[in-house]
Amino acid sequence: MQMSDTRQIAASPAQVYAALLDPQVLKACVPGATEVEGSAADGYVATVVQKVGPVKATFKGEVSMSDMVQDTSMRIDGAGKGGAAGFAKGGANVRLEATEGGCALSYDVDAKVGGKLAQLGSRIIDGFAKKMAEQFFDNLQTALEGPAEPNDEAEPEEKKGWFGRKKS
Repeated sequence: MQMSDTRQIAASPAQVYAALLDPQVLKACVPGATEVEGSAADGYVATVVQKVGPVKATFKGEVSMSDMVQDTSMRIDGAGKGGAAGFAKGGANVRLEATEGGCALSYDVDAKVGGKLAQLGSRIIDGFAKKMAEQFFDNLQTALEGPAEPNDEAEPEEKKGWFGRKKS
């Protein structure tokens, strides 16, 4: 599974780069993380609890940083084992570029799963991996920028039921 995206973050490349190396920020940003310890030089050890479809597992794994160019780019690689659920491994190339008002963070992610997780099918796995990446970068953006301001002028969204039908 591969995906790419770019996000605008209202923080300098140096702030974003430092946040990506901070184990406390990583713990707050990785969905389901219960523990993240270590350093960029030695790597990180993480425990993440996730439910993918009907499979819930606690993954214990390692994350390493490489190809680090201060305030510009890095490669993040991780692998975790979830016991009978299987394993997950992947990596991301992250690039930071100064923009007016902050930083453009671009990433290319590749991920693989095996064991029971792989039996769920590529549609479930791909959707889950995309959701995890989006949540991580949403959480990173919130950690750096603070929570989004509520828009008082926005009208409440109409609730919809299954298959996008409007509830009556």
